[in-house]
Amino acid sequence: MELAELVARRPFPAAGLLLGLTRRCPLSCAHCSTGSDLFTREEPDAGHLERFVGSFTTENRPDVVMLTGGEPLLRPALAERLSTLARGAGSRTALLSGMFFARSGGGRGGGVRGGRSGGVRGGRSGGVRGGRSGRRGAIPPAVLRAIRSVDHFSASLDVHHEREVSRADVFRALHLVREEGVAVSLHLTGTGGSDPYLADLTRAVEKEFGGRVPCLVNEVRPFGRAASWARAARTGPDPEAASPCSMAAWPVVAFDGRVLACCNQDAVDRRPAPAHLDLGHIAEDDWATVRRRALESPVLRMLRTVGPAHLAARFGSGPRPGSYCDGCRALGGDAAVAAGAQAVAGGAAGELLDLTAAMRGSREGAQGVVRRHGCAAYAPLVVAGGPALPEAGERDIR
Repeated sequence: MELAELVARRPFPAAGLLLGLTRRCPLSCAHCSTGSDLFTREEPDAGHLERFVGSFTTENRPDVVMLTGGEPLLRPALAERLSTLARGAGSRTALLSGMFFARSGGGRGGGVRGGRSGGVRGGRSGGVRGGRSGRRGAIPPAVLRAIRSVDHFSASLDVHHEREVSRADVFRALHLVREEGVAVSLHLTGTGGSDPYLADLTRAVEKEFGGRVPCLVNEVRPFGRAASWARAARTGPDPEAASPCSMAAWPVVAFDGRVLACCNQDAVDRRPAPAHLDLGHIAEDDWATVRRRALESPVLRMLRTVGPAHLAARFGSGPRPGSYCDGCRALGGDAAVAAGAQAVAGGAAGELLDLTAAMRGSREGAQGVVRRHGCAAYAPLVVAGGPALPEAGERDIR
């Protein structure tokens, strides 16, 4: 499964599922949206995760399951089991890693050891070796088995990650993963289309992989550790204008096992969860139940069709918070919004509205999704072997 195929499914409700395996991470990146570190023990129960993914059927399953964290490869055996269960029902899996296991010694800290918690050991146990790199290129066996089990493997890389794991180490590990026959990509972040670091990094990726490794490029958002210093990506939309939210399409399993309809980190972490974004809990609900709630909720249909600002302007009874996402979270307790959404988006008419919005959101494919939700200047890179980027001075700078 290539990156463009995965991203192109993003606007379709319940076409994907995001599983946060753990908030733990051995890296300390300054922009981490989840505020992860190695000592945080917040993570869903493994048995609950396996039961939930095991409830997929060939007739009722997400197309894509994304294993994330924290660092999901701190639970490599669990990642492998979940991927195997999902594949058995016909779902494909992707995994996003911060690449701690690729560190050759130049970054901070050493390897990660874990006992019963499913940690990772390196050392003399071998793994995959990459040509001249010898043992420095080894991937720990448990990590390698997890990577082999997925359909797509993505590595995070940006100026903050490079302080922890070098660019050379990440590139070397990606070569080894590609040799295993697993499709790979890079998730890059920067400050925008004019960021000189992004220009340098994307040139380096092109030189190293010759256009064969696609990149999803995002801008750093003010969440987690970046909340105090990153700028907001864009100003809020005109309240009278429709501004659909594709991020309310894929359910997200949070680190406490609660399932949310939104991947915004503030929404994922907030407890109690806003009522209209709460889809249940993996200890109690199966995939069919979560999917039905996600697809049939009139409020969620309206969010995906016209967005929270328009919904609040049309039906809201309370004050309107300034930001797009704050405005969405505030809708949860507004009975007038719920009634208005039911009147417009209930039943078959609402189902058709939802499908129409998804089709419109996917009309330009993966590049269109990135132009709307990522770093627009680098949208062509989401397709392997896609068109060359314009020169830096010609890029769309936001």
